[in-house]
Amino acid sequence: MTNNSTKWFTSWFDTPYYHILYKDRDDTEARAFMDTLTEYLNIPQGGKILDLACGKGRHSLYLNKIGYDVTGVDLSENSIEYAKQFENHRLHFDVHNMCQPYPKQFDAVFNLFTSFGYFDNDDDHLKTIKAIKAELNTFGFGVIDFLNSEFVIDTLVPEEIKTVDGIDFHLKRYVENGYIIKDIRFSTDGRDFNYTEHVRGFTLSDFEALFEQAGVYLLDVFGDYKLQKFKAKTSERLIMIFK
Repeated sequence: MTNNSTKWFTSWFDTPYYHILYKDRDDTEARAFMDTLTEYLNIPQGGKILDLACGKGRHSLYLNKIGYDVTGVDLSENSIEYAKQFENHRLHFDVHNMCQPYPKQFDAVFNLFTSFGYFDNDDDHLKTIKAIKAELNTFGFGVIDFLNSEFVIDTLVPEEIKTVDGIDFHLKRYVENGYIIKDIRFSTDGRDFNYTEHVRGFTLSDFEALFEQAGVYLLDVFGDYKLQKFKAKTSERLIMIFK
């Protein structure tokens, strides 16, 4: 089964295999990041947060648990269907395209764990920044948590096999036409699968240009989940706070 859709994320993120491959993500680190970030931004207790491209809602659930009114949105219908079982009066999930403004305003909009840079057309990346701006109230902050492209490209592991739940995922990584690409091949239940992730290798200066075009102001840049200073050569993350 080959899936080379131009919108690769609509198919790959909707499969159970995506969640199997990444099941070992560090929830402790993610929760500590949410604690640090909400405290740094001084989001009021009960404040409204939009979790943009929320997946199955792991960040949304924790943000709700620590006292926030959270809306999680994602293009993946399967992920949102799964997340809806956790809804309450201060936690809601919705299928939504992040290129378009969600029809509410928030104290913060979080785009976490490299949930940006997927589009083939850079206009869609710009539309997403503009949509975040529209989703912020007067005092709101936007946050994009992206990979540090320079560091990722310098430390790229070209090939590896990762075995999860008895499935051997054959991973190949390379850079092509400005995109960081991961080719994922595996066989299970007598079928062969092939998916490709490709993320635009945006640098800080690329984001600065997008922010200027969108009319938003970059306030802070951090290089990891402890909000330490960003260093282009060594930081693993590129975390930007803007409004």
